[in-house]
Amino acid sequence: MNLPTTADIVIIGGGVMGASAAYHLAKRGVKDIVLLEKEKYFGTGATGRCAGGVRYQFSTEINVRLSLESLPMIERFKEEIGQDVNYRQCGYLLIATNEKDAVTFKYNVELQNNLGVPTQLLSGDDVRARLPMMRFDDALAGTFNRKDGIVDPNSVVMGYVNAAQKMGVKAVENAEVTGIAVSGGEVSEVQTTLGAIQTRTVLDAAGPWSGLISRMAGVELPITPLRRQMFTTNPLPEVPEDFPFVIDFAQSLYFHREGEGLLIGMSNQNEQPGFDQNVDDEFELVNLEAAIERMPLVEKASRASHWAGLYEVTPDAHPIYGGTDVKGFYVCTGFSGHGFMHGPVSGKLMSEFILDGKFSTLDVSMLDLKRFEEGRLIQEYNVV
Repeated sequence: MNLPTTADIVIIGGGVMGASAAYHLAKRGVKDIVLLEKEKYFGTGATGRCAGGVRYQFSTEINVRLSLESLPMIERFKEEIGQDVNYRQCGYLLIATNEKDAVTFKYNVELQNNLGVPTQLLSGDDVRARLPMMRFDDALAGTFNRKDGIVDPNSVVMGYVNAAQKMGVKAVENAEVTGIAVSGGEVSEVQTTLGAIQTRTVLDAAGPWSGLISRMAGVELPITPLRRQMFTTNPLPEVPEDFPFVIDFAQSLYFHREGEGLLIGMSNQNEQPGFDQNVDDEFELVNLEAAIERMPLVEKASRASHWAGLYEVTPDAHPIYGGTDVKGFYVCTGFSGHGFMHGPVSGKLMSEFILDGKFSTLDVSMLDLKRFEEGRLIQEYNVV
């Protein structure tokens, strides 16, 4: 596709945030939208490299409410968008192995239950009974929600992109943004490797790269890109079909079924900020050893694939929604590892804010950029 020279709205970033925003803006009747993706294919940035997990289990009211809006949108996805996204509600089982986490888990379950989320609080014995093939002698508590699960990220992105294109959105790949012109405090142009687009409205939905994009417009975002990596195994018939998404919380070590085998990942607490998406082989061994310690069965598995992707982390592990000091320049970023699951509602929220000047589906106005300089941070505990 030839790059248009003008647009009412330019969306930068063709992952779940940008694709959802394009769809919801077009659904509201905006005809002249350009969605830009710097990669060869949509959804191959941070979205395509995530583990695909979706959950209701968070430690702050606003994140739980985002899940309450977003996950039902994923459940209805095929009905609304016409694309099957393979939503497997296997449940998330978070496990506490120290007293601090166990106490916090109890508080989190009370919060979630009060908001209508039926998360269960488990004892250490409950955890061990549910996971007989794993070693959790040190488990003190657990939390489980059966509606948490796994979704195919590529299907969600392409579902939105295809639906948006049918409504007239111009979706352009291989279009890396190289500059943003600001005139009189207002956005005037987006420059790319394929040419320039005159526009008065830009949405920065570039995930880990959103800080770089915003800086082009003179806006500083407190975004830190951090590498996270994972690997999959060959078929392991011993793993039951109802095996949940298991998180050893203190180690940020997780397991879930992937095809006939497992997907296993772990956060490197010593990871340095940056845009490196190559697998760190040395840390993969650390991850493997930790996984074998928890699930001895993994020792006999072989690796099927491995990859790395990027989180975009904010100081309080909450996203940034809304406008900036540059007129017409909006941001939707900073999801700190849980953006995929909140992408559907986030695109809808940004369509409301851009067109109406307010968030209607859910009030996320407290998650604005100004909160960082005004000291209104809201800390999220359940980040892996």
